[in-house]
Amino acid sequence: MGSILDAIADWLKELLISGIMGNLTGVFDSVNSRVGEIAADVGMTPASFSPGIFSMIRNVSESVIIPIAGLILTFIACYELIQLIIEHNNLSNFETWIIFKWIFKTFVAVTLISNCFNIVMAVFDVCQNVISRSGGIIGASTAVSDSDIAAMEATLETYGVGTLLGIYLMSFVIQLTLWILSIVIFVIVYGRMIEIYLMTSLAPIPLSTFGSREQSQTGQNYLRSLFALGFQGFLIIICVGIYAVLIQSISFTSDIVGSLWGVVGYTVLLVFTLFKTGGLARSVLNAH
Repeated sequence: MGSILDAIADWLKELLISGIMGNLTGVFDSVNSRVGEIAADVGMTPASFSPGIFSMIRNVSESVIIPIAGLILTFIACYELIQLIIEHNNLSNFETWIIFKWIFKTFVAVTLISNCFNIVMAVFDVCQNVISRSGGIIGASTAVSDSDIAAMEATLETYGVGTLLGIYLMSFVIQLTLWILSIVIFVIVYGRMIEIYLMTSLAPIPLSTFGSREQSQTGQNYLRSLFALGFQGFLIIICVGIYAVLIQSISFTSDIVGSLWGVVGYTVLLVFTLFKTGGLARSVLNAH
């Protein structure tokens, strides 16, 4: 009778261990593949991320937004000319260089509008170069290594059926949690790119304000916002690098339960810091 019970217990242990390893291995692979894709995703320029979307945004901007920017620039140029006349006593104190200064400012503003997409792409090319150079920071894999998986399985074999049953139920909770976190990571990374497309579509309007001393703050803040979005990718790479180091520091040989919750905790920390990268980049570059 005892041998039958022992055989049943061994069978249950093998079943539970197999279920636990199946749940956790699949979860780790899902999260780690998503984390591993972050470097490639944030390192892309708007044109390379989705050429179809970028082409649509550019066509809409050139056909709808640029005419509006032209009207704004015309108003600003006329306003600046009126201010020149008023400030110099109806041109009675006129100096030739003043009118040339107005022509030059207007010419620069027209040039900026005409080449707004080249300017925007130049910003993200610079940021992409920085991100690609820092990509080596995530050289350490964020995945739980095969040796750790083997050590976890060996430790599980020393547990009783009751403990294994508790860990098996906990693995479902961890599986759901990490699955949700994986979706959140996806939303953060792709949401940043959507924000970039939205900012790019309106590029002609803020760039049209550079012809005015009073209104040029709008264009300057816009450029700072573009750089903030670009360097947000750099901060995301830093977050992933920190996450990789923390994951590799977890040991699965002594306290499996604590180690598993440690993985969940570090992943939650990663998501939290990813949310903070946008605000941090804007605060550093003083973008509103």
